[in-house]
Amino acid sequence: MSKPTVVIHGGAGRAIGSESREAKIRRALEEILDKVWQRAVDGESAVELAEYAGVLLEDCEHFNAGRGSKIQSDGSVRMSAALMDGQRCAFSGIVNAQDVQNPTVMAARLQGEPDRVLDARGAELLAREMKLPLFDPVVERQLQKWWEETRKERGFEAKDEEPSSQVDERGMGTVGAVVRDVEGRLAASTSTGGRGFERIGRVSDTPTVAGNYATEAAAVSATGIGEDIVDEALAARIVVMVEGGMELEDALKQAMERARGRERRFGVIAVDAEGRLSWAKTTEILLGAGRRGEQIRWAF
Repeated sequence: MSKPTVVIHGGAGRAIGSESREAKIRRALEEILDKVWQRAVDGESAVELAEYAGVLLEDCEHFNAGRGSKIQSDGSVRMSAALMDGQRCAFSGIVNAQDVQNPTVMAARLQGEPDRVLDARGAELLAREMKLPLFDPVVERQLQKWWEETRKERGFEAKDEEPSSQVDERGMGTVGAVVRDVEGRLAASTSTGGRGFERIGRVSDTPTVAGNYATEAAAVSATGIGEDIVDEALAARIVVMVEGGMELEDALKQAMERARGRERRFGVIAVDAEGRLSWAKTTEILLGAGRRGEQIRWAF
């Protein structure tokens, strides 16, 4: 038995722009981290902890996942999620699920299935199989942002009209967790409501190994511009570098240096086999918090 490590994130992007909103996000992340940490200390497995963290993040309206997800161009919410068991090196994911509360629960269900990544139709059928209740994830904040964008697109908004939202969330999105349990096992989970106003059918990085990856060496969850993350094969690349003998922080540093040269915009959280936690970003902010001992570390 050893000390666990838990790291969570609520997205990456530009400055929050509001002290009150930053305080709410910090409080939400701290509460979620505390709940996951307690279960980690009690001995839950890394996979269970990663799923639990994903669910708590999805249930918080401050983040772009589950309840609080962004709205696409047709006025619908489509969510994707992934879970990876580092010990088994097993990845599972859901793509563009609708009308559910926790796509992470669906991704976790697929861990024990022969078919472990499902598209939107497969997600719909799985939700029925699991008897998941219908759930509307739209919150007022995202509805208002969608309405503002719709007005602009249709030319109804005056050029000098100020948007009502106090937060610039462009590039922000996705929540995630990386965990090392008391047995030394690793897992990662990632969940997203998408970019907002994207083309219907777009697949983000989240349900791919570019956005969510874990082995016995390291676990990584990515957030930011999905296409940038996919182009860099980001999460898998970092884990492979650690497997090759590179220290976790050095792997993240190298990945970020490579990305900045290509003007990529994203952030990652990570933990290695020794329980060392780390994060890095090319964006202005990364909304993250981590804990290995008594002190909480912040990535703001």
